Amino acid sequence: MRADRLVATLLLMQARGRVTARQLADELEISVATARRDLEALSAAGVPVYPQSGRGGGWSLLGDGRTDLSGFTASEARALFLLLGPRAGESTSAASALRKVMRALPPTFRADAEAAADAVVVEAGGWGAPASTPAAVHAFQHAVVERRLVGFTYAAWGRQPADRVVRPLGLVDKAGRWYLVADTDRGLRSYRVDRMTDVETRDDRFEPPAGFDLDAAWASLSAEIEQTRVRTTATVLVDPAVEDEFRGWVGQAEVLGAAVDGRVIVRVAGQTELVLARRLAAWGAQAEVVEPPAVRRLLAGLGAALAAQYGGAETSSGATTSSGAEDSGHGYASDDA
Repeated sequence: MRADRLVATLLLMQARGRVTARQLADELEISVATARRDLEALSAAGVPVYPQSGRGGGWSLLGDGRTDLSGFTASEARALFLLLGPRAGESTSAASALRKVMRALPPTFRADAEAAADAVVVEAGGWGAPASTPAAVHAFQHAVVERRLVGFTYAAWGRQPADRVVRPLGLVDKAGRWYLVADTDRGLRSYRVDRMTDVETRDDRFEPPAGFDLDAAWASLSAEIEQTRVRTTATVLVDPAVEDEFRGWVGQAEVLGAAVDGRVIVRVAGQTELVLARRLAAWGAQAEVVEPPAVRRLLAGLGAALAAQYGGAETSSGATTSSGAEDSGHGYASDDA
């Protein structure tokens, strides 16, 4: 896991003071390119890791040669745990390494570091295609850690943009789509960050609800979101070779078992039959819809339309082209429901 490697890199640099990408690669049994990317990621996140060129060069922890992790500043500690915290749950060794680094920090920095480690949840599988990270994510991370109110204009799906002022409690990275979990006068809400404009961090501070847990809150909110999105389902026979990729593509899906021919029986959920048909069209013969008949008819219509439009077209290499429609996904947040 990358979190393990990043923490191991820091601890190795703490012990040696300076390492080359080659030495790091040999020590961690990774490629030199991967080692260099990890070092650059730490540096870009604000961790005091610096390259030094020339004979005897390499990468050093802290520019003045100090190797004691207590040399971190408060902002550097936050940067480290914002980078690693979301992924610590991927393995017990990463979580253990983070605890060791936490103990090495000055006591005055630990509260911020702990808040940063809990500020983000990373969840696989998305509602719609992944998007680039919005610029506001960085500001929200620090607002969560510093417990400051934030204001923004929000364009909920199907509604006019409206101003919001909320108490930010955490961020969720759902396959590249970012959501803010916040406390409001109406209770906990989630907001899609890419639907926000005019984001402003305010000076006012707040205290999170007693016993708040970001993972538990997101589980509850995402369940509500799923309920607002699901209007119909389809049963699909999926080629086992593409099962994982298929489930990642279609979003909400449940494996029901295996068919007699070895294919996997999957129930797929969507907002409408047309949304399901568009989402499934890309899979062709690798995913056969068994029911409902309405989705099968829509797929047949999509196939006929594609064949009529592209049936005679050829690429420059002479291969016949094909295409499948994709649902863009609205990615409702609970505030939209």
